[in-house]
Amino acid sequence: MSILQNVSIKELNTFGLNIQSSYFTSIHDVSEIHSVLHSKECIGKKYMILGGGSNVLFIHDFEGLILRNELRGIHIVNEDENYVWVKVASGEVWHELVLWSIDRNLGGIENLSLIPGSVGAGPMQNIGAYGVELKDVFYELEAMNLKTFEMETFSKLDCKFGYRESVFKHEFKDQYFISSVTFQLNKNPRINISYGAISQELRKMVVGNPTVKDVSDAVIHIRKSKLPDPKILGNSGSFFKNPEIETEQFNSLKENFPAIVGYPLPNNKMKLAAGWLIEQCGWKGKRIGETGSHKDQALVLVNYGNATGNEIYALALQIKQSVFEKFGVVIEPEVNIIGIIS
Repeated sequence: MSILQNVSIKELNTFGLNIQSSYFTSIHDVSEIHSVLHSKECIGKKYMILGGGSNVLFIHDFEGLILRNELRGIHIVNEDENYVWVKVASGEVWHELVLWSIDRNLGGIENLSLIPGSVGAGPMQNIGAYGVELKDVFYELEAMNLKTFEMETFSKLDCKFGYRESVFKHEFKDQYFISSVTFQLNKNPRINISYGAISQELRKMVVGNPTVKDVSDAVIHIRKSKLPDPKILGNSGSFFKNPEIETEQFNSLKENFPAIVGYPLPNNKMKLAAGWLIEQCGWKGKRIGETGSHKDQALVLVNYGNATGNEIYALALQIKQSVFEKFGVVIEPEVNIIGIIS
């Protein structure tokens, strides 16, 4: 284990920003964390955990220590006639886990195909897509308390999952290193194609009785058709969360904007499509310098090559303001923004 100084992490964040980190190391075993944080180079310094770098926007260089999560391993720890419990190291690539489950015809995460990032980042923001969220298959996770350096286990209830939310984004932010996540996958998959786009894609594929692989293939095709490949065009996928508003406000908006897209939620609320709101404000395909809103999906902010984190963040603030001015709706970033001075 070595600690490097003044390292570029351009290849380790999907925005492709040429960010320098004062100190950098890779973690291959959770036991290494204590030694790193108490090393003479890094003791007392600011630090952050970096997984796949797919859900983060750095405003400027990181003046501290970045710990790159390189924990690996996928193991079946229990099973019965209906389910398999799979314990996955947090540094595993999320989509590789999806492919692993599909190869074994285990259901539950096929709708989450091609979501970028690491397994450990999944529960932090309760990743979701096409009618499925991580919490639907979550069993428990293990994490190191970064104050006591003791390992703790979190149940689904402990994690306080919400829409792109968990306890690790709020009261326990930056206080734990998630080392593994255990999922409960179904041996008898219950196919979920309630999300319209999947049904349409399966019809195009002429699939009448879809398997988990068919659903995964459909999701992958949809995502590739809408979202730019970060290896080609820097981005972090959806930059904003879909906002939730009261049904009364939605009905009022619908009178003025009949085509507004909304999905019913419990507690008399509606979820709006942030991409639609942004597009109606004229941002889709609009470029400002080296950044802009993608031509095929307004929700995706991109780096055309030489954008800075500040420029992307400034664009996000302009988009947020214009949506509020037009609709009276506040949209919030889904991306974790590093470097904002509060």
